[in-house]
Amino acid sequence: MSIQQNILSGIQQAFHQIFKLEVELDKLSLAPTRKEFEGTYTFVVFSYLKETKISPEMTASKIGDFLKENCGDVADYNVVKGFLNLVLNENSWIDVFTSLYAKENIGQLPTNGQKVMVEYSSPNTNKPLHLGHLRNNFLGYSVAEILKANGYEVIKSNLVNDRGIHICKSMVAYQHFGNGETPESAGLKGDHLAGKYYVLFDKEYKKQIKELLEKGQTEEEAKKNAPILIEAQDMLRKWEANDSETVALWKQMNEWVYAGFEATYQTMGVDFDKFYYESDTYLLGKDIVVEGLQKGVFFKKENGSVWVDLTDEGLDEKLVLRADGTSVYITQDMGTADLKYQDFQIDKSVYVVGNEQDYHFDVLFKIMRKLGRPYGPGLYHLSYGMVDLPTGKMKSREGTVVDADDLMQEMIDTAESHTKELGKIEGFDEKQAKELYKILGLGALKYFLLKVDPKKRMLFNPKESIEFQGNTGPFIQYSHARIASILRKADQIGVNFQTPNFSQIDQLADSESALILVLNDFEKKINQAGAEYSPAVIAQYLFDLAKEYNRFYADVPIFSENDATLLAFRVALSAQTAKTIKKGMRLLGIAVPDRM
Repeated sequence: MSIQQNILSGIQQAFHQIFKLEVELDKLSLAPTRKEFEGTYTFVVFSYLKETKISPEMTASKIGDFLKENCGDVADYNVVKGFLNLVLNENSWIDVFTSLYAKENIGQLPTNGQKVMVEYSSPNTNKPLHLGHLRNNFLGYSVAEILKANGYEVIKSNLVNDRGIHICKSMVAYQHFGNGETPESAGLKGDHLAGKYYVLFDKEYKKQIKELLEKGQTEEEAKKNAPILIEAQDMLRKWEANDSETVALWKQMNEWVYAGFEATYQTMGVDFDKFYYESDTYLLGKDIVVEGLQKGVFFKKENGSVWVDLTDEGLDEKLVLRADGTSVYITQDMGTADLKYQDFQIDKSVYVVGNEQDYHFDVLFKIMRKLGRPYGPGLYHLSYGMVDLPTGKMKSREGTVVDADDLMQEMIDTAESHTKELGKIEGFDEKQAKELYKILGLGALKYFLLKVDPKKRMLFNPKESIEFQGNTGPFIQYSHARIASILRKADQIGVNFQTPNFSQIDQLADSESALILVLNDFEKKINQAGAEYSPAVIAQYLFDLAKEYNRFYADVPIFSENDATLLAFRVALSAQTAKTIKKGMRLLGIAVPDRM
């Protein structure tokens, strides 16, 4: 039983014995004591005053006296109005630390027997990944790792948008302007090559609109009648009719794009267990429409179109099948949701998609629940805010996006110049130095994008993200490297911190007990991050842990300590911090260096 559980159990007994009041254990909670008061945990008594029938100070004091007498973890207490601040016994801190230190698989909660699919990335095959995709991929990967740590069996999936008019736009432009160009002949990654023709399509489309306007057409007419757009629409019809020439070009360009995506994913450090392709799934869902009509979940209008009425759910009526029998996006997504369940029998399904799709997923989830799907209650949209740059919004078709490959390389280059400037690469050969720059650059980028609550829109500042001070990835990475250096020195001078006995220690510095308190919160934070689908919880925890360790490091001597037991304890405390930082950063998809 943890210290917190012991204390809460003691408070439950105090209510029973002193006030003849039965309080359920899960209704009781402790908060961290505020810095200006002495103590570690605080219990607030205000909500129990009706039953105790005495003042808040008297209520708190009586409970405090009981705990001091009956709970071995509580050494003392002080009362501030209705706040009971509890001072813990030194031996309790040692017991907590010893228990943490003995754990083999730190930060891994027991298996819960549930399967969850996390779908993220979902790129279009007409353009390379950009800054917005970076937030999506880092979020999806991190949430998947956090859910694994919470005991779920996790399937990471990627639904690739490889069909539709936008894909045909790149294909038509390639036919017009490509002259047989390949990624090899152009010296471009395949996804960049496809993106180049998507931009060329837009330029040509605008040029043709201008020409039609000059010939007297209205803007609406010109937009519809531009020959290159008509070609793209015709190409989509040919693709859907399985025209061999069209399909061959589509396959060729997609192969180039996939090779480009794979290289980008490798640099990002993200992976997938299952790929779904819209070209395989776009016809799914029509059987579900028939089922929904039979069940009375859907209804047909006079023109033959099929709808769902969600007014009882606070929404409106939503089209699920056109009058001509063709699918809309929601039709396909219903079918894909069923397919995922058929493939993996998942209990939960998390969709990592930007908040511009909030309405779409609200509709989809309500439909699947109305249809009685067993996975319906576990559907969740991890809706995240857009990423802005100081220069403003990005537009793919105008070629003004911040390319993911370019940004990652820029971050690695910035890490190199910043690290050289600070003189943190002494003793590194060229290969080791390059690896360090990559670890720092990508760590800075990932941490900056993940430390913000996913729901919030954010401004990405590359310069701020790479700093070695403040709430940044490099600050936490540097803290880990500092501890790794301490552990190397401890090994060199023969400090036994692997299997120590700390029971003789009778007094700890405030910075030592404070550090143990933060270390002891790790699994609670993992649980919170999983419940909230928020890597920001882990990021903030790691920043707090690194700050607390640096306070301990500045406050308490390690290698100038003469007492062998205390020396071993401080090295072990450092080692436990390093293990926790490494595991926590791994949950964010970030590597930590052993030296800098």
